[in-house]
Amino acid sequence: MTRRKLIVALVAAGALAAVLLWPKGREVDVVAVRQAPLTQSVVATGRIATPARISIGSPLAATVLEVTVREGDPVKPGQVLVRLRSDDADALIAQAAAALAEAEARLVQIEKLGRPVAAQQLAQAEANLHVARAEAERARQLVARGFYAQSKVDDALRTAANAATSVDTARAQLAAQQPGGTERDAARARVAQARAQLANARARAALLTLTAPAAGTVLTRKAEPGDVAAAGKVLLELADAGETRVYATVDEKNLRLLQPGQKARGLADAFPHRPFDAELYYLAPAVDPLRGTVEIRFRVPQPPAFLRPDMTISVETVTGHQDSTLVLPAEAVRDLDGAQPWVLLADGGLARRADVTVGLAGIGQVEILKGVAAGDQAILPASGALDGDSVRIRAPRKPKVGGVQVPQGFSK
Repeated sequence: MTRRKLIVALVAAGALAAVLLWPKGREVDVVAVRQAPLTQSVVATGRIATPARISIGSPLAATVLEVTVREGDPVKPGQVLVRLRSDDADALIAQAAAALAEAEARLVQIEKLGRPVAAQQLAQAEANLHVARAEAERARQLVARGFYAQSKVDDALRTAANAATSVDTARAQLAAQQPGGTERDAARARVAQARAQLANARARAALLTLTAPAAGTVLTRKAEPGDVAAAGKVLLELADAGETRVYATVDEKNLRLLQPGQKARGLADAFPHRPFDAELYYLAPAVDPLRGTVEIRFRVPQPPAFLRPDMTISVETVTGHQDSTLVLPAEAVRDLDGAQPWVLLADGGLARRADVTVGLAGIGQVEILKGVAAGDQAILPASGALDGDSVRIRAPRKPKVGGVQVPQGFSK
């Protein structure tokens, strides 16, 4: 064999050996099914909400004389917050007090003087009537004897009739002065009306001193001394010092995982290293059709001092936990949200589909209840392998948490 033929033969033999020894199949990345603890939770973002915001304003137009608090000040129930000018109110009180004094004096006059005077007037009228009737009778007798003309009798009868009318009037006046009489009732009504006017004047004056209706914290101060407070204008805003709460929203797909009473952990964006406890107490009865979200609310039984109204809060609600179970990264499970999740296993150099049953879903990880065993190699979708393909494993890699950064203080 010539030298040239020998070289060709060696090259051919090397090529054949390379073909025979070269690894077959697609190179794939895999993750191993492993036994590990798993916590399922729902993370929501919301804001601190006070039970109520109280707007303090004047129902009357007046000038601000004094504002006794500033933003951030705690207040107690009944504490004076704002004083307004009260010159007109003082004048109205004085006027109403004078009217009350006049009405009370009139009532005293009726009760102590009116009744005796009316009784005396009645007695005088009755005496006058008796005299007038006697004069009329005497006139009739004298006319009958021819001493007077008939006109004398007519005058006497007229005088007697007038005296009778005076008696009726005096009797009516005396009745009006009696308990339950119209005169006394009218006087008492005038006293009651004057008292009501005085109470109304004092109430209007009280409206010019604004006090805290409940314990809380001053959020905003919108008035200074000298400002004109229009009727209904908000001068201060208070946060009620009641229960601290967090209002948040979650995707509607998490509704099945949530129920009132579940414990949660909260983190303020401004204080990421200081978690606090919370409790889910409310799920909105309706879904926001535009966003596909549901409002949820949490109580904070022991709020830390750094919490402020409207502060941004992340809340993690633990909805399930397993101390030890089979887990896979969520990226390794195909059709995870579909009717039949499945994984593609590297089994003896071939890619084989395996339907699985999933359980809890942690952050980036999924519990596998059925379909695989610990140590099985699941092919990641990014490898591009299909069911039945020949595959070769590049190298096992550690499972990762789906690229999601777990907030410090939350479950891992």
